[in-house]
Formats: sequence, structure tokens, C-alpha cells
Amino acid sequence: MPSPRSKSAATKPAASVPSISDAEWVVMTEFWRAGEATAKQIVAALEGRQHWKPRTVQSLINRLVQKQALGFRQEGREYIYHPLVDEAQCVHEASKTFVDRVFGGRLAPLLACFLEREEVTPKELEEMRRLLKGDKK
Repeated sequence: MPSPRSKSAATKPAASVPSISDAEWVVMTEFWRAGEATAKQIVAALEGRQHWKPRTVQSLINRLVQKQALGFRQEGREYIYHPLVDEAQCVHEASKTFVDRVFGGRLAPLLACFLEREEVTPKELEEMRRLLKGDKK
């Protein structure tokens, strides 16, 4: 159950992308997939993939509400949560933060690291060429 402080935060959209931990990211992914869901539905969706107790999932949801990544509405005794932040925007911000921290903000060393150490399929190489040429299709 959300805290009173988090209730007011949940009614206004987040001004910027909040910092989301790895565990919170797992929960947010389920909300982005579902659009909206109860805590019980998220627990069920994570069953078999995460060995978290329902209380752990609820704690992560509460943190996401406090960070204004999730909003909610109450229907009877149930809370229905929904994302307040766009997945693509969060992915971009997390990627940018990673590249800034690990590669000094430079993309070429990141790409070189993967090309040298990971198997890249011909299809993936072609997609990279297309993106580098500026073709967004």
C-alpha cells in the first residue's frame, strides 16, 4: 500500500527520468509491458523468473511511486499502478549514463568493445551500418 507521501507524487508526471535500480527496472519492465497492473499481477508475472517475495515486489513498487516513475489509482481496496515515464526515454537515459560513466561519453569505444568481444550476426552488422548512415527505418 503506498504511503501518504507517495500518493501526491503519483498524481503528477515526473519532470525528468528518475534513477531506477536494476531490481526496480525488472518491475518497471512489467508495467511497461502491461500498461497498468496491480501489485498482485506483477508478482504473478515475475513468478518463476525472480525469487522475490510479494512484499519485496510491493517495496519496489512503492519506491517507484516515490520516484514518480509509477502513478496509481485506487479502485475499492485495490491499487492499480501505471508508468509515468516512457520506456524509450528511460532506456536512453540509462544508456547515456552508462556510456558517460564507462566510456567517457564516447560511443566508438563502446561499439569497438562489443565488436571485438561479442558475436555479431550479419543482420546486426547491416542494421548498425544502416543506423550509422542515418537511415532510421
